[in-house]
Amino acid sequence: MAEGKRLEELAELVGGTLRGDGSVVITGVASLEEACKGDITFLSHPRYKRFLATTKASAVVVSPELADTMAGRNLIVVQNPYLAFARIMASIGPTRHPSPGIHPSAFIDPSATIGEDVSIQAGVFLSRGATVGNNVVLYPGVYVGEDVEIGADTIIHSNVSIREGVRIGHRVIIHCNSVIGSDGFGYTQVGSRHVKIPQVGTVVIADDVEIGACVTIDRATTGATVIGRGTKIDNLVQIGHNVKIGEDTIIVAQNGIAGSAKVGNNVTLAGQVGVTGHLEIADGCVIGAKSLVSSSIRTRGVYTGYPLGEHKRWLKAQTLVQKLPELKEKLKELEERLEKLEKK
Repeated sequence: MAEGKRLEELAELVGGTLRGDGSVVITGVASLEEACKGDITFLSHPRYKRFLATTKASAVVVSPELADTMAGRNLIVVQNPYLAFARIMASIGPTRHPSPGIHPSAFIDPSATIGEDVSIQAGVFLSRGATVGNNVVLYPGVYVGEDVEIGADTIIHSNVSIREGVRIGHRVIIHCNSVIGSDGFGYTQVGSRHVKIPQVGTVVIADDVEIGACVTIDRATTGATVIGRGTKIDNLVQIGHNVKIGEDTIIVAQNGIAGSAKVGNNVTLAGQVGVTGHLEIADGCVIGAKSLVSSSIRTRGVYTGYPLGEHKRWLKAQTLVQKLPELKEKLKELEERLEKLEKK
């Protein structure tokens, strides 16, 4: 671990208010349960206050609402403890990537363009006409197809395949075993046979996007499949051909987004959401886990379920579902009483 930083330095780094001994040296970061002397941790929710009695952390990043209940501890008080803690983690223990250089086993086509301070690891394959920007890191086994463009400061982890013509922006992170630019799933039926439609478009990944492990993003039939700036995609997500995803959107694991769907800015798709093709999701929408979006959503809101509905109504419906057996018995009882009255 690094030499560490004084607590007062970290408070200044994150714009927080220091309480306690600012000269304490912080050498590591950890959770409340796992922290040791020299570590800094954070508390952002009251439910975890029970760990304060046993934590060995030298300091805690905490919100103003919780700080007054933690007298006697070294604190950094900020409005967003999680964000501050992330900045401290980057400061104390930055992620270490391979040093610049090209491994002897990497294949680089003579027509490829390589920027400055690039790290190209063992088994990387750079095809004809590929362009790699400054400070890019290509981990072992990365495949870069013909005429691919990779922007500066991008990190591509092991065994990622980037197919021909794909354009990737600056500061993008792509995790292991993802495939960018595979053919879209396009066929037309002739009699009993399925005839492949050529997929001649591309994929455009904008700046500051992060793509998880084992994600597949299909190239467009024509034009481009687009992932907007700042969007974050979790592991095991499938994005179909000609999909357009806006900026700063969150897509959680095991989502499937069918071809030509348009997802707006600042949308959140929770785990295992399905989005059918050729529809639109408005900016700012939140779609609950395991939901199916089968028609366009034009109004910002929180939606859940299948069939999809406004979240609060869905919760009420779920409450009624739990009561259906009792309601059935009650209905049966009322029917019997009505039948007896009609016989009189």
